[in-house]
Amino acid sequence: MGTRINTMLAAGTLIAAAGLTAGLAGAKATPDSFSGLPNTLTLTGVVRDMQERSVTGGHPDFERQPSAGFAQYTKMVADDLDADSKPVMRSTGNKLTSDWRDAAGRNRLDNRSYIDARTGDRNGAAATTLGGALTTATNLSTWFRDTPGVNLSQPLALTLVRNPGTNTYTFNDRTDSNFSSLGGFFPINGELFGNSRGNDRNFHFTFELETEFVFERGTGQVFTFTGDDDVWVFVDNKLVIDIGGVHSAKSQSIDLDRLGWLANGRSYKLKFFFAERHRTASNFRIDTTLRLRTVEAPTTNHLYD
Repeated sequence: MGTRINTMLAAGTLIAAAGLTAGLAGAKATPDSFSGLPNTLTLTGVVRDMQERSVTGGHPDFERQPSAGFAQYTKMVADDLDADSKPVMRSTGNKLTSDWRDAAGRNRLDNRSYIDARTGDRNGAAATTLGGALTTATNLSTWFRDTPGVNLSQPLALTLVRNPGTNTYTFNDRTDSNFSSLGGFFPINGELFGNSRGNDRNFHFTFELETEFVFERGTGQVFTFTGDDDVWVFVDNKLVIDIGGVHSAKSQSIDLDRLGWLANGRSYKLKFFFAERHRTASNFRIDTTLRLRTVEAPTTNHLYD
């Protein structure tokens, strides 16, 4: 009887193993309908190092606490870029008290006349009084411009990796091989002006990226950013993501089909502006179905140029 039971158990094990092998083979054979897409996209922008406000010659906006407190702020920059394709100060910001969301539950930009409304949109709220998240328009203008005596700059390349079996590309500082060991998005530790005073990391910098994509209406083209601190994204010079202020990691998305003026099959620029202003943490993640490419290599003003 014991021999018979052992034989039956052995046979069962072989059958289970065969089934598992067949299952794995079937999983491996599942076609990747996006296999024709590149596995990675490498985008090159420019990182600008600032010194915090407490240092001689430091920037007034870096390591600044807004008068209304640390939080996400909206309407700090105008809806249109200026003639140099740079953000323009609109106000010192309105503190966000609840998020605007789309029908999919994703955080979105608060209502704009140039972004189509959709069934299922949920409105958020922001304070009506200004929150002091910026100082002056002149000071903001130096965030994303090479300015002698104020900042130093150098190129920075980011690699977005295609998620297997999808057309979504991701850059995540927590998994990227160049950043995962740093505990966050710290691209210039020990470089340019050096680390923030009394710290082993450089917390005070901006990053600007100019990219291009071909618009394909109805294909689900989406761009999402998650991180801190300030982030502004513009498509065709129009603001589409607005995560201003000094805050913990926040997320916002833009579904490009909501931009009614975009013409199918045409190329458009996407401009991305990021600032790390406070020494608590630095988080940076992009998820997108856009086939982005760098428009042109940035110019920089490195200390030794």
